[in-house]
Amino acid sequence: MNSKFIGIDIGGANTKLASSDGTVVELHYLPLWKNTRLPEVLKEISQRLKPEKVAVVMTGELADCFEDKEQGIRFIKETVDSAFGPEKVSYINSQGRFQAETDPLRELAAANWAASARLIGKEFGDCLFVDVGSTTSDIIPIISGEHRAGFTDFERLLRSELVYAGTLRTNLAALLEKVNLEKGICRTSSELFATTADAYLILGKIDEGMYTCETADGAGRSRIESMRRVARLVCADLSEIGEQEICKIAEQVKERQVSTLAEAISEVAKRNGLNKVVAAGLGEFLIIEAAERLGFECVSVAGHWGEEISKVFPAYAAACLLEAETSGN
Repeated sequence: MNSKFIGIDIGGANTKLASSDGTVVELHYLPLWKNTRLPEVLKEISQRLKPEKVAVVMTGELADCFEDKEQGIRFIKETVDSAFGPEKVSYINSQGRFQAETDPLRELAAANWAASARLIGKEFGDCLFVDVGSTTSDIIPIISGEHRAGFTDFERLLRSELVYAGTLRTNLAALLEKVNLEKGICRTSSELFATTADAYLILGKIDEGMYTCETADGAGRSRIESMRRVARLVCADLSEIGEQEICKIAEQVKERQVSTLAEAISEVAKRNGLNKVVAAGLGEFLIIEAAERLGFECVSVAGHWGEEISKVFPAYAAACLLEAETSGN
């Protein structure tokens, strides 16, 4: 297979891949913080796809195995260059532009959303681009084809343009301090017993194939195993708390995540005078519900480009921007 232009989005937990024509879409769970297989997997991808050019965006530099972001950027850059050859690789910075050799290295940090924003701005004009992935939610204002977001994760957290909650990896205890049960309001245990992947699997919002991260207890990804993990959120076994109650907890997880997302979208929209949302990522269903509550128009990336591309949109955007840059469009 020879895909001329591919985009790669290297996160702390997941590495996503897409070709500019959309025929190649891959998601690899490659946590950087523990004996990462990123170098081997990238070399395998290079040999299998033999791309002519590669565009790279990253967020994995924040992983706590690195002393600071610059060390993380250098590791990712050296790994990618080694796998594909530096002459083939271009990096996209936090302004959504291809990085020049003279630009500071730190501008490559947390830039995957900037690539997405460039492509979304071209396609849909002024809007809020919202991407809910496995770990985080990006809320990016786009005006006149340019994003108006902060350039670092720290800045974006301060401006509600980044919400650190996602569809798979978020600890349920971080979302819910208490849950409402038949026996009363119950405090939750502040342990990593269950994640959002368990809640959304139980609710049928994702299936086992989409549950790409590790489970909190190292057990399987079946519905019954997810229910067992969610029961532990209130220090219970399945003999103490039934399926109906567990579904009720999962619904409260979703409600909290949708309301938090709606609050952040509202804040960013108000500041930028925008009322149209473009939704992408594994958590499109959360964005669509949040936009409905706010009365905003909502366009689905899955509906426009396809569900698989929506899940790896920053990688797809990087590939498309590289192809346009190369052809001079």
